[in-house]
Amino acid sequence: MLRHGHHRVVVTQVGATLREYTVGGRAVVDGFGPDERSSDGRGQVLAPWPNRLREGRYEFHGRHCQAALDEPSRTNAIHGLVRWLAWSLVSREPESVTLGCALHPQPAYEWHLELAVTYTLDGEGLTVSSRAVNRGHEAAPFGLGFHPYLTLGTPRVDDVVLSIPARTYVTGTDSTASTTAVPVAGTRWDFNRPRLVGATRLDTAYGDLVRGPDGRAVARLGTAGGSPGLGLWVDEGYRYLMVYSADEVQPVERRRRALAVEPMTCPPNALQTGDDVVVLAPGDAWRASWGIDPDAHP
Repeated sequence: MLRHGHHRVVVTQVGATLREYTVGGRAVVDGFGPDERSSDGRGQVLAPWPNRLREGRYEFHGRHCQAALDEPSRTNAIHGLVRWLAWSLVSREPESVTLGCALHPQPAYEWHLELAVTYTLDGEGLTVSSRAVNRGHEAAPFGLGFHPYLTLGTPRVDDVVLSIPARTYVTGTDSTASTTAVPVAGTRWDFNRPRLVGATRLDTAYGDLVRGPDGRAVARLGTAGGSPGLGLWVDEGYRYLMVYSADEVQPVERRRRALAVEPMTCPPNALQTGDDVVVLAPGDAWRASWGIDPDAHP
């Protein structure tokens, strides 16, 4: 457990998962209990690929890989290989914790990665910093994502005012791993100007993010009443935001109760298409950060 003032964060050893984030007792993420497992990706780390990988198959530099189809109804592999592993404690302070994981060669991924994730609380909220190192002897493909479900305490996400700073979105239905990017302007998935989510169903990857002078892109959640909202920011290492309105989570009563806003380095199906895949040379290290500002306004 991490504490900073009224902020409290709980991270689990399994998957280095963000289980809880509260401010003054108010939930910032819709997590899960100490005796529960993470369901529907709640707070999990998604590596070495985020989101869906069609039929679990891909090829890189002559190596052919096949991942287990853990979304069998759609014949996809989903969310990588590390979210159910036991991560190791690297360091711990009252306001910060770092967990590490070694990903060894296997049929789903033929390379050797060393991963580390650091969760830090300060006066601006929660920062999540990641590092990936290629410990193998050949170039390795890599993608990373996270799966926090953000909540403002509204009964349904229909009542949330949402803004997403993105010029494009990835087409396709919820059941595909399409990666065709098209302009978002004028579509029902355009949230560049803050507006109510309403009945919109979102399982949508947004790209070509609009960034501020600091290089950050910020998705914001608020309410029509103007009460304090939330902001999720990503640095330049994250080129996509997946937004999911939780229409298919279990149990049914949790559906549309929170909005998953998922930092991703690459779009769905990236290991198969090669779109924005990070390629790590032997010994190379990659770093990026994202975070949650619990007092942002839409």
